[in-house]
Amino acid sequence: MVGVIEPVILAVLLIILGALSIRIVRPTGRAIVERFGKYHCFATPGINFILPFIDRLYPVNITEQITELEQQEVITGDNLNAMVDAQVYYKILSDEENVKKSQYNVNKVDYQIVALARTTLRNVIGSMTLKEVNSARNVINEKLGTALEKEASKWGVEIVRAELKEVTPPAAVQTTMNQIVVAENEKIAAKDFAIAQQTRADGERMATVKIAEGNAQAVQIEAAAKAYQIKLVNESAQKYFKGNAQVLKKLETVESTLKNNTKIVIPQGQQLVNVIDSIAGILPIRMEKKSEK
Repeated sequence: MVGVIEPVILAVLLIILGALSIRIVRPTGRAIVERFGKYHCFATPGINFILPFIDRLYPVNITEQITELEQQEVITGDNLNAMVDAQVYYKILSDEENVKKSQYNVNKVDYQIVALARTTLRNVIGSMTLKEVNSARNVINEKLGTALEKEASKWGVEIVRAELKEVTPPAAVQTTMNQIVVAENEKIAAKDFAIAQQTRADGERMATVKIAEGNAQAVQIEAAAKAYQIKLVNESAQKYFKGNAQVLKKLETVESTLKNNTKIVIPQGQQLVNVIDSIAGILPIRMEKKSEK
């Protein structure tokens, strides 16, 4: 009986030791294996074997992570206090050398990044005015990221990006800045309104000029037409009334008289044709009677 139990116990112990020796590393991580407190090997994603009770496996997350910087008070270059808040995105590089740096060159890498970022942020903002801080956040982010990258490379860490989240100036300063913005907007609006009024005035002036030019051109055309009419009348008079200019003038007088509705008293027993002839000063044409054959 005893001989049967011993192999069973041995098999169970082997199974337990086998289970304890298996370690699985996910694709999102890497691991280092230490043996008796010293670095032994590098564990990659998949199944890894260690010696139970002798080796220890320390997993390392290599995905992108974010760390928040607690809000802190910073003095700007123009001696104003402002509350600033930022955040840093980083990740541990996946190769063996950088994973070892993240474990052996620094204690609590996330804590060190926060401390370094807060110090760097104070230095960067301290060299700028509050107005520059509000208008040049990209510059601050770039400077902060560059400074962090220089130090974090020693820890096997890549700084993905650093972002300044919020800048809160004192209440009195914020009120003054708002008033300045409102004044600038009103100035721009007044300038745009003045330009619009000037454009409208220019348009009206050009329209007036065009109307005047059109009227002048119409008068010129009308004068040319009258001159041409007079020319035709003169040519007709020369052609059909040559030597009878006085008669033509008298006919024009009669035409004017009749056009103006001048009242004409016709003597009794006189024909209308004879009256018109008298007004025009035209002697009636004597018709010679034909001799009777």
